[in-house]
Amino acid sequence: MAGSLILVPSLLGVVPPSSVLPSRTIEIARTLTHWVVETPKAARAFLQAITVARPISHLSILALPPVPDTNVIDAALAHLRTGHDVGVLSDAGCPGIADPGAALVAAAHAAGLRVIPLVGPSALLLALMASGMNGQRFAFHGYLPVKPDARATAVRRLEQSSRAEARTEMFIETPYRNAAMVATMVATLDRKTRVCVAADLTLPSETVECRTVDQWRKIDPAQFNRRPAVFLLQA
Repeated sequence: MAGSLILVPSLLGVVPPSSVLPSRTIEIARTLTHWVVETPKAARAFLQAITVARPISHLSILALPPVPDTNVIDAALAHLRTGHDVGVLSDAGCPGIADPGAALVAAAHAAGLRVIPLVGPSALLLALMASGMNGQRFAFHGYLPVKPDARATAVRRLEQSSRAEARTEMFIETPYRNAAMVATMVATLDRKTRVCVAADLTLPSETVECRTVDQWRKIDPAQFNRRPAVFLLQA
């Protein structure tokens, strides 16, 4: 009998696993001996935190790069076909969402193999829940352009889309550029557009701050630097 592809949500930061992961998720993850992960170093830290049943050195851990490698996907499918359950692990949050693991999930479905999602934290859904913005219509755009002019153009287009579609627009940024992102939104968007920054979700330092652009002008954006964050806007 073929194994199942098990999608295991990871932690969003350094916290006790039991504080954010259900016991069933931890119990299943502890038993898995075959893994496909975004980054092996981050995966080993997670596996150590949940105290897996076997020594980590005895586990099969394959890394799936940002541009998915067909050799890694084929190797994982081979493990599944020979009866091994295979865990999929992102560096943070839910695998397959803003994560190369989606390619492996698609390949498993195409091969007729079972895919099982486990419960755990998703920074995107937690941010949307806490924002008070439209949870019926929303879109996630990943990373916006790095260069200032292109970033401002992208932010302006998202505002236009939000207004036209009555939709919440969501995106992320490399943490050390968070302050620049907030500054761009304040300088670019309409004064009445609502902006939310959800930082350090599930951590003791968690903050979720939602204001109009006019109100954001009074806030020092440096407080968000080097903190994992999700950005949301609604015009």
